[in-house]
Amino acid sequence: MTRQIVNPPSLVKPSGFAHGVRAGEFVYLGGQTAMDADGAIVGGGIVEQFVQAFSNVLTTLEAAGGTPADLVDVTIYLTDVEDYQANGREIGRRWREMAGTEYPAMAGIGVTRLWQREALIEIQGVAHIAGTAGDDA
Repeated sequence: MTRQIVNPPSLVKPSGFAHGVRAGEFVYLGGQTAMDADGAIVGGGIVEQFVQAFSNVLTTLEAAGGTPADLVDVTIYLTDVEDYQANGREIGRRWREMAGTEYPAMAGIGVTRLWQREALIEIQGVAHIAGTAGDDA
């Protein structure tokens, strides 16, 4: 099975991690916070941070040859579950705008903090790109 590191040039250059790893038909999407291309966490609240973090995930998925419909599992780590729930309708609307309505299996997990202190959310996932072996991605 082919194993390929996926580090899109539009995302911050990784150090000690990969944004994604493609292994055959699967893409393992590393945890993404709301980090912009300069390595800073975007301002705003949970909605703005969700949009940036999920955009980073989707950018990595696209660089690996996938689309949002290929997502099979997503885990969302949250420093404030209640804040996420309170903004759930808007976050759901943004998800649908970015990824449609073919939802993967998902989990939301409350944590005490993330790697960057100002990060409110981190999203990681797994995608299955059917009919490909990863040789061309």
